[in-house]
Amino acid sequence: MKVKEWCRVASQEEIAAGIYSMWLETPSIAAQARPGQFVSLYCQDGSRLLPRPISLCEIDGKNGRLRLVYRVAGKGTAEFSGLKAGDQISVLGPLGNGFPLEEAAGKSVFLMGGGIGIPPMLETAKQLRAEKQLILGYRDDCFLLEEFEKAGTVYTATEDGSRGTRGNVLDAVREQELSAEVIFACGPTPMLRAVKQYAAVRGIPCWISMEEKMACGIGACLACVCQSREVDGHSHVHNKRICKDGPVFEASEVEL
Repeated sequence: MKVKEWCRVASQEEIAAGIYSMWLETPSIAAQARPGQFVSLYCQDGSRLLPRPISLCEIDGKNGRLRLVYRVAGKGTAEFSGLKAGDQISVLGPLGNGFPLEEAAGKSVFLMGGGIGIPPMLETAKQLRAEKQLILGYRDDCFLLEEFEKAGTVYTATEDGSRGTRGNVLDAVREQELSAEVIFACGPTPMLRAVKQYAAVRGIPCWISMEEKMACGIGACLACVCQSREVDGHSHVHNKRICKDGPVFEASEVEL
């Protein structure tokens, strides 16, 4: 059950250029949160009414905390980046549907993250009981690597080849001659499109977490719809609401 409450900022730091890591104290949301879900953060500036969706990077249910890792991409996230320990922020969550960990338990799994789609794969990796191959694609700064290395075997790809494979996550898969029985992925649409095709050709079950601009965050406004294979029961057309029905979908369910 989603909750809206004022949360205390426990800590915040910039971990790469324009990338921030923030821990929030929110026992009621942390107790329910699952890998792949997100929360909506509200600005205190009254001119910015819509919340900003940010995926969950880590869930500390025992201590009632959530870790959010996000990129400053506009005025809303710029406001969040100025918060310090002890500050308060209004949060709604947990929202959306996460990764189906039970579908991958005990199997060989690719956990693929690209860009700001990397953070939600960390908690997924921590909770998944499987043979995990963590394949991370960066533009340049390789953030969260130390944390991922504690959760499984890590392979990296960078656009300029400064670390790991030169190229993207699938280039790393080919270069390292990797294979898997299940794929979980989160990242920009071109990456997800390529991963979906890779999985379809090989008959590998694949779930993708879609990045999309959202408005309400609860499925009411239809601002974040994507095309789907089946008719949606809410809109009665071939659409899925990413915030409500996703953000995680079986890859074959959606058009990219």
